[in-house]
Amino acid sequence: MTTRQKDTPVFSFDENTGIAHIETPAAFSYAETLLYLTRSPLECLHSVENGRIYKLLEAGKELLPVEISNPGPGRLQLRFMQGPPADPDAVREAAAYTAEWLDLARDMTPFYATAQSDPLLGPLASGYYGLRIIGVPHLFEALCWAIAGQQINLTFAYTLERRLVENYGKKLVWEGRTYWLFPKPGDLADVTVEELRQLQFTGKKAEYILHVAGLMDSGALSKEALLASGSYEAAERTLLAIRGIGPWTAHYVLMRCLRNPAAFPIGDAGLHNALKQLLHRTQKPALEEIRQLFAPWRGWEAYAVFYLWRSLLPEGAPASQTANLPDART
Repeated sequence: MTTRQKDTPVFSFDENTGIAHIETPAAFSYAETLLYLTRSPLECLHSVENGRIYKLLEAGKELLPVEISNPGPGRLQLRFMQGPPADPDAVREAAAYTAEWLDLARDMTPFYATAQSDPLLGPLASGYYGLRIIGVPHLFEALCWAIAGQQINLTFAYTLERRLVENYGKKLVWEGRTYWLFPKPGDLADVTVEELRQLQFTGKKAEYILHVAGLMDSGALSKEALLASGSYEAAERTLLAIRGIGPWTAHYVLMRCLRNPAAFPIGDAGLHNALKQLLHRTQKPALEEIRQLFAPWRGWEAYAVFYLWRSLLPEGAPASQTANLPDART
């Protein structure tokens, strides 16, 4: 079976083996994807072993442990570890999630054309060619990750995420591997601020996360509504009106979840560190200078930021060497 629907990648599925193949664009680097996904040993929502990605997906009422690999150019292999899903639509949902997570739908040609002659961005675009913005498709997860990561380093942000997942998320054990799903807003309906404080969230962050959970559980906030709000600015205004969400958090969510290529978390500490290193400075550049540097990249700020974040990762470094990068919060 080969299929393509709106917002769904081209994919084929073998019902006998429980394996789907998803087409990938020419400008896609599986190696860069793996490097990004292994930047912290504390990650609990996926794992990477021997070049294969293991993740738990939820489609309909089914929990689906999957293995993602790259058997050759132009395609990913999505293997359903427990065999073909009972619901045929689950295959489409899993393929769509994978494509959104790994940013397979974006035409990167304009970005590379913009970067080609740029003295700062050009070498990054060439050196990391095929790197795409690894996303956070679920809005609640993106908001929790951004709120938890405010003003702390990457290692502690992962620690908080792991505690939230392991206390309130769904778990599935299959073939000796433990898979986790990020909790849904309703899973925190009866959770108190004090309970999150015991996980080392600050009182304010606990309040913000539970407030967002309540908004989403009631339907007052949703990814669909933000995407349908009519403009980038309208979605930004909606996010900024929520208690606990400032410009960095809003733009992080616009970038990683809503997939707006013009999202620009200009206050990000990791961005500042990357620019300081690439410009050979002892101090980070001022915000006005950063705006000037980004002016030629207008419309592609999110990708410029992601490539600058990538420059902080040691080439081919194992996760144990990337866990303590300075306050990258990426």
